[in-house]
Amino acid sequence: MPKVRNWKPDQLPDLTGKTYLITGGNSGIGLEAAKILGASGGKVIIACRNPDKAKTAAAEINTVSSVKTGIVQLDLANLSSVRKAATSVKRKYKKIDALINNAGIMQTPKLETADGFEMQLGTNHLGHFLWTGLLFDRVERAQGRVVTLSSIAHKYGKIHFNNLMLDRGYMPMKAYTQSKHANMLFGLELARRLDAAGSAVKSIICHPGYANTNLQSSGPKGIWNTLYKPMNSLIAQSAYRGAIPTVLAAAGLEAEHGQYYGPTGMGDTRGPVGTARIIPHAKREKPAKKLWEISEDLTGFKWSFG
Repeated sequence: MPKVRNWKPDQLPDLTGKTYLITGGNSGIGLEAAKILGASGGKVIIACRNPDKAKTAAAEINTVSSVKTGIVQLDLANLSSVRKAATSVKRKYKKIDALINNAGIMQTPKLETADGFEMQLGTNHLGHFLWTGLLFDRVERAQGRVVTLSSIAHKYGKIHFNNLMLDRGYMPMKAYTQSKHANMLFGLELARRLDAAGSAVKSIICHPGYANTNLQSSGPKGIWNTLYKPMNSLIAQSAYRGAIPTVLAAAGLEAEHGQYYGPTGMGDTRGPVGTARIIPHAKREKPAKKLWEISEDLTGFKWSFG
């Protein structure tokens, strides 16, 4: 399979008639990706927790898009909210050309979701796991794409199956890398299951590199929060550049099923966007299958294909 190298948004086709649903589309990478997709003719729907912020973001997207931006209220840290939001989407939209699982939190103190899950795993993985399953039929109807945002951090994580919620030895970075590793396992396992079902849906994974967004300031506390401030100004690329892999994965003709895209320079933190490297142990099928089954149990949702 040919590698993608130095991909840019000007390579997008006309997206008129296409629908893109993006979680966390109200700020940072999600907002920038939404603006690019909207400017290329796509119908964009942003799903986020705060309705006021969603309205402000939608107004910004509408300045570059000829199609009015949709809004859905969604709290990924509450499975009841996920179900309610998915029902709302299905009532309004018959197909989704790309379901972009972008929203996330990073390095928070030890917190729990409304359902009692460790906050980072619950928000970054389990909420999206249920969200995607509930809306899969709309993606399938479009023969579309599921885009999963992972991270460079997936390389440093693993799934702690015997301590999944990190009740013992919680550390913010440990929880974050586990959640991003879970995103990678989900995207790859979804690709395998789609292949087995003969589905035309594509599962594509991407990462933003190190981008300057509010992710570094809204989650980390203490020394991490102090460190990120100068690092963001000195090292980080812009949110716009961090959004380019998402746009490639969601709508680029070059993006392939089961592949992973992101910046490829400076340890994958920035630089030309193309095919990125997945840490070898994330490609193992047994842990991915196990995580999938546990996720079905925890969310109370059994996936079906076709």
